[in-house]
Amino acid sequence: MKYTTIKGEKLSSIGLGTAELGLSFNEAQEIAALRTGIDHGINIIDTAEMYSGSEEVVGKAIKGLDRDQIFLTTKFLPTNSTPQRLRSALQQSLTKLQLDYVDLYLLHWRANADLARTVAELVSLQKEGLIRHWGVSSFDQADMEDLIKVSGGDQCFANQDLYNVTARGVEYDLLLWQKQHDVGFLSYSPFHAVGWHQITPKSSLTTIAHKHHVSPQAVILAWIMRTGQVIPLPKAGNARHVLDNISALDIQLDDQDLALIDRDYPAPTHKIPLQKI
Repeated sequence: MKYTTIKGEKLSSIGLGTAELGLSFNEAQEIAALRTGIDHGINIIDTAEMYSGSEEVVGKAIKGLDRDQIFLTTKFLPTNSTPQRLRSALQQSLTKLQLDYVDLYLLHWRANADLARTVAELVSLQKEGLIRHWGVSSFDQADMEDLIKVSGGDQCFANQDLYNVTARGVEYDLLLWQKQHDVGFLSYSPFHAVGWHQITPKSSLTTIAHKHHVSPQAVILAWIMRTGQVIPLPKAGNARHVLDNISALDIQLDDQDLALIDRDYPAPTHKIPLQKI
């Protein structure tokens, strides 16, 4: 496994996403998938209170494991961003996860959340040891600039956004901004385009996949990880997919590969609204 560092935390270069886990009738398969990732050195597991059943599955998967082996991320809804509701939402997530604390607690999206009040409560939860770090999700650069203006806002650990070959808008400004401000970047849904459509690989991806003897999905992940700044969080639906995702760590994309991808999936030339699912 390869690792990167965000604010002193050693994190695997790829994580385990859990959206839609807990909705199937094969919980054992989902638990096995998560444990396969952990056994291969992945330490980031990403979930959310909004992912019905996901936190419970994650809790079962990590029960009995060395807690220091896991960097657990979960998210709260903006409707739960007021102090009383935020604390209640966290307690419910901790119960489902069977944990005493989470490593990273994210505001799922901004909506009408009062950033100053939300950050103040997150800092309180941090001081109490219920969360180790806090962050945000689906924030654009303007949102991040608003965030760091509030007291304690500059301590944001990470922002989680959509970023893949079909959604490159953040390359225009946000990626650089977060690097300059030491804010980690997590990439959700690496295999989905805006609208929750599965990405259909164009010729560049299939050509590169054939060249490296891997799947097009592994190429997408290798591309996302190419700079070392972004940690993708592909869904851990079954062990086979997890192992395929891990294979992306061994892919070295050369200049020709990157040029092919740029041809089919051009980089942004101007500012566009934040792409979301």
